[in-house]
Amino acid sequence: MKRVRTWEAPRLLRHAIAVVLLSAVAGVALAQQMITPNYKDADIRQIIEAVSEVTGQNFIIDARVKAQVTLISSTPMTPDAFYDTFLSILQVYGFVAVPSGDVIKILPDTNARQQPGNDLPRSINNSDEIVTQVIEVENVGAAQLVPILRPLVPQYGHLAAHPASNMLIISDRAANVNRMLRIIRRIDQSGDEDIEVMRLEHATAGDIVRILTSLSQSAARSDGAAQSLQLVADDRTNSVLVSGDKTARLRFKALIAHLDTPLEEGGNTQVIYLRYADAEELAGKLKEQANQASGPPGQSAAAAAGSNVVIWADIPTNALVITAPPKVMRSLRSVIDKLDIRRLQVQVEAILVDLNADKSVELGVTWAIDSTQDTASAALTNFGGTTGVAQVAGAVLAGGDGISTGALDLVGDGLTYGVGKISDTGTSFGAVVRALAGDADTNILSIPSIVTMDNEEAEVSVGREVPFLTGSFSSTGGTVGSVNPFQTIQRQDVGLKLKVTPQINEGDAVIMEIELEVSSLEQGATAAVDLVTSQRSIRQKVVVEDGGIIVLGGLIDESLLESDNRVPGLSRIPLIGSLFKARTARKVKRNLMVFISPTILRNPDQAYSETDAKYQYIRDLQIGGEGRVPLMPGEERPVIPPIDEFATPPPPVDGN
Repeated sequence: MKRVRTWEAPRLLRHAIAVVLLSAVAGVALAQQMITPNYKDADIRQIIEAVSEVTGQNFIIDARVKAQVTLISSTPMTPDAFYDTFLSILQVYGFVAVPSGDVIKILPDTNARQQPGNDLPRSINNSDEIVTQVIEVENVGAAQLVPILRPLVPQYGHLAAHPASNMLIISDRAANVNRMLRIIRRIDQSGDEDIEVMRLEHATAGDIVRILTSLSQSAARSDGAAQSLQLVADDRTNSVLVSGDKTARLRFKALIAHLDTPLEEGGNTQVIYLRYADAEELAGKLKEQANQASGPPGQSAAAAAGSNVVIWADIPTNALVITAPPKVMRSLRSVIDKLDIRRLQVQVEAILVDLNADKSVELGVTWAIDSTQDTASAALTNFGGTTGVAQVAGAVLAGGDGISTGALDLVGDGLTYGVGKISDTGTSFGAVVRALAGDADTNILSIPSIVTMDNEEAEVSVGREVPFLTGSFSSTGGTVGSVNPFQTIQRQDVGLKLKVTPQINEGDAVIMEIELEVSSLEQGATAAVDLVTSQRSIRQKVVVEDGGIIVLGGLIDESLLESDNRVPGLSRIPLIGSLFKARTARKVKRNLMVFISPTILRNPDQAYSETDAKYQYIRDLQIGGEGRVPLMPGEERPVIPPIDEFATPPPPVDGN
């Protein structure tokens, strides 16, 4: 036993000495690795050299990296801590360290987003190293987080969303990325949004939704926040669908329950003010609807309606007063909501172009020979195209002293020239030549315009009443020789009439029933004993696109009428045969076209714009009119005021 203890003692001593020596060497090595850096206004490049010596890293320095750095440290630090401190120095002075293989590039942080960093780190520390992190969002839309997180990312960083995979991509310093991760985890929580259905017993679902939607929108505008609750009415089941977070749902459910109460005193009467529909017209239709909706089995519908439903219209306020059970009331309210809407309007412009040309020519010679005093013979030519010339010739021969006043009254239009020899004895003769050429040209352009509501007939009439002579009568009174003549006159409308009924389909087309009539007085009409009127009318049904134009119809007519009256035998004598002829010719040419163009006025802004254009056109004509003869010096021409002085543009409205 003594031998054993003698051998163990030296062995334990040697082991203790070895442990002490190793501890001393490790302490010396640890003391050699700990550094205490202190710099005052040192060039940043010197600090980069010191970091390279301590950490063994290789650096590439951009030429733009320049700064005077002050670093004060009171305690020693390890090389890793010194490197993290170096990254913080780069952040303070606007630089960044970007790893690239075996080297680290020192660059201005403005170029950080274009340089590769440490992608997808497993664990992100709080250092100032540039890293890129892809974050998968589970409960919230990634695109919705971008506006919220964008202010937290510096200018040199990068933040983007990939909606297809619902992921966020962040490139920034590790410390900021770590902070962003914590924020996203707190936001990306599953919500408690759900949809609840509340069936109403007394109130109408449409009215409840309209009231609560207005209330929630007003609250959202005052708070500056988005509306987090959605309300939808189901008219078929008279239910309200509520969607949103649990707190908002509970609050609105309480409001709905409070509003869904029977009317006071058990009444079922409601007053409904109409905005666009006619109360008197709609009341009759609703009575028919109530007859079908309120009849229970075993009882006639008419009897049930007469005892349970009362509908009447208050014309001054354009309101409906309805007394009905809740079920029938909901049905009637649904019908009223569908009918009491703003109807579209249509502006219809018709374009009528009428070009007429009427030319006539007359040439004839009338002969009169009288020798009754000697031989009792007389001769006279009379042609139908030279009305009045024969009478003139006879008057010339009978007058003896030339053309009498009565003969002058028989002279027609054009040139009438007479020659002859008149004597008391022997043979008297006379010749009267008549030449007439008439031209009548008509160019009519009418553009009537009318505005009416959809499916409403409209009519515009512009013209005048023209008196036409229909007969005359003269009677002899009690006194001998006294005459009481009178004439009968009938007045007839002459002008333009346009009647149209537009119907707008689901697209942009307009179906129109059109009646167009245009009449006017003919100017320079030939061979007429009274006024001559021309009339153009068209009646048809067409389909035209909104803002388009279509031709309704037209007429292109050209006619030539010629007549030749002659004396047999004498008219064939060469040279002088033309003295025994009367010729007339008339040529009429007409071009008539009618076009139509509808424009749908879908909202008040468009109606105001069209009105403003027409108003300004008339005002410009008044201001720029020429040919005025001022009888009173200093008298100003009346001009309509600018439209902005008494009319304001309508406020914008949603939908129709």
